[in-house]
Amino acid sequence: MNRSLPEHYRDILIGLGEDPDREGLLDTPVRAARAMQYLCHGYEQSVETIVNGALFASDSDEMIIVADIELYSLCEHHLLPFIGKAHVAYIPTGKVLGLSKIARLVDMFARRLQIQENLTRQIADAVQQVTDAAGVAVVIEARHMCMMMRGVEKQNSTMNTSVMLGAFRDSSTTRQEFLQLIGRSK
Repeated sequence: MNRSLPEHYRDILIGLGEDPDREGLLDTPVRAARAMQYLCHGYEQSVETIVNGALFASDSDEMIIVADIELYSLCEHHLLPFIGKAHVAYIPTGKVLGLSKIARLVDMFARRLQIQENLTRQIADAVQQVTDAAGVAVVIEARHMCMMMRGVEKQNSTMNTSVMLGAFRDSSTTRQEFLQLIGRSK
């Protein structure tokens, strides 16, 4: 761990008017630094290491969907969590990606300081890059603590973002099938 990170958390506690030497806060700077490193460990990962060769030949040319992938990220504007789920689909063209790799790609990008719009795009672009799919679709639904705990304090708001590439962008029928299958359209 970078030695200065706990020192910065100690300074934050002092800046908030707290006594970092009181019993309950003695180890907080180190714990907070470790937590932040864990929450941002996506910077230490790459698409190549996540996929790790788990791309398999397949004759399938039908839509593949991994739905309801839970995600936890930190808003890059306030360093507060946003929590939600991602739905990822692609149409293979001779190769399929190992199932767990899609969830791991979502996690890798989510475990960086983010805005939801960029997170959605990064996941779609990575799946496209790895699979060379005929199309990729990603929808993310998330609740943002920066909107719930501060500012407008709207407890029941959910942000939805989508990125549609290839066949999902070009074909309204393909896009509609995906949205129906994830329960986003009637």
